[in-house]
Amino acid sequence: MITAPFSLVYSGIAPAFAGPLTHAGPGAAVLGRVTLGRNAWLGTLSVIRADGHYVKVGDDFHLGSRSTLHINHGIFPCIVGDRVAVGAGACVHACTVGSDVAIDDGTVILDGAVVEDNVAFAPGSTVFPGKRIAGGFLYAGSPAKPVRPLAEGEAARLRGEIAARPQPSGALPPGALAPGSHVHASVFIAGTASVRGRLVAEAESSIWYSNDLDAGAAAIRIGARTDVQDNTLIRCTTGQGVSIGRDSAVGHNVTIHDCTIGDECLIGIGSTVAPGTVVQDRVLLAAAARTEPGQVLESGWLYAGSPARKLSPLDDAKLALTRLIVGQYCEYARDFAALERRQRPAEAALASAQVPGAAR
Repeated sequence: MITAPFSLVYSGIAPAFAGPLTHAGPGAAVLGRVTLGRNAWLGTLSVIRADGHYVKVGDDFHLGSRSTLHINHGIFPCIVGDRVAVGAGACVHACTVGSDVAIDDGTVILDGAVVEDNVAFAPGSTVFPGKRIAGGFLYAGSPAKPVRPLAEGEAARLRGEIAARPQPSGALPPGALAPGSHVHASVFIAGTASVRGRLVAEAESSIWYSNDLDAGAAAIRIGARTDVQDNTLIRCTTGQGVSIGRDSAVGHNVTIHDCTIGDECLIGIGSTVAPGTVVQDRVLLAAAARTEPGQVLESGWLYAGSPARKLSPLDDAKLALTRLIVGQYCEYARDFAALERRQRPAEAALASAQVPGAAR
């Protein structure tokens, strides 16, 4: 028997499945305006979230563990063709992906990008916004560049290799807040997220689906209106802990170690913040960037690359982008909190109905 993914209606629209799933791993979530084709395989803690736009996926789709599909609010949907395999820890965001595509582990494909048919991406590739990826090639790097033409049938073989890899079998450990935690009543913690240890979360902050936050012996502090998006990992292994300021956005599939992140920052999709990093106020860390241990990211700058380096001063448009995302996520959080509250009584009633002799 295949376990159903965690699923929610959004704006009155429920996820639609063309046929039974071939697999849904523990903690997999399909949310909102999602259309999935036949023979979809969803890995452990994978997330497909269609709130501010729709997600449409074709037949024979494989989504690896801790990978994310999402949209750009009111601007770009996420459209994926037939016979596409996505590896573990990847993010396919607000873009169009053709058919017969292999997207290996840790790859990030960003807003408005178009990936043509018959493409393969090596692990850790990054496709930046608005780029067009021509068919028939293997791509690698950040930014992703063609390495060589694909051999006949190679994309199919690579898809098969991705799909055949062992997957985690268990969901996240149950959340357990430690003494000294303070979580404002307006905070949204998604139903498939896990938070362990001491958490201080201020008003209207949000912790999204499949997030794995472990404060260890320290604390995780999240400022007012800050969002920590799906499949982000936060690990505290020293006494410093993690502190994220107010009005900041942490993208999908980010890894954060003991560090300090200031106010009004945007931490891009698939990026890594190394131990001891200090991100000052109003910094944009680009998608897939990696800081160095102890690095200081100065206020008012865009940083990119691995290791992260100053790219350009932040202009008004980039600062406005952070404010826009923060506002959208405050709205999303209110919506999903209400949806989850409504779903819990229905699930309890269903469970009661399935237990012989349970009170009616």
